[in-house]
Amino acid sequence: MAASVSWSQRWLRPEVYPIFAALGSAVGLCAFFCTRQLTTSPGFTASKAKRATAIPETAQDFKEGEKFRNHFIRRSVLGMKPEIMPGLNSSMTKTN
Repeated sequence: MAASVSWSQRWLRPEVYPIFAALGSAVGLCAFFCTRQLTTSPGFTASKAKRATAIPETAQDFKEGEKFRNHFIRRSVLGMKPEIMPGLNSSMTKTN
């Protein structure tokens, strides 16, 4: 009887949806990171013209590295405190 259970009967149940969500988000994040590294990283260049300079030391190269490092997500959280629940933290640390 165990051999006659199909793949969809075994894996497409509500109990395994969180596993699919976790794996899907991990694969998506990995794909995003790899794509970002391959396309915009100043340390990786696919063009022969940029590879001719082995050690990038021009002002433009430093600007490119700064632009890569300070991406949109980092700029959006730059002024925030590194707290997960700021409202709870501030209410628990009030001194009267």
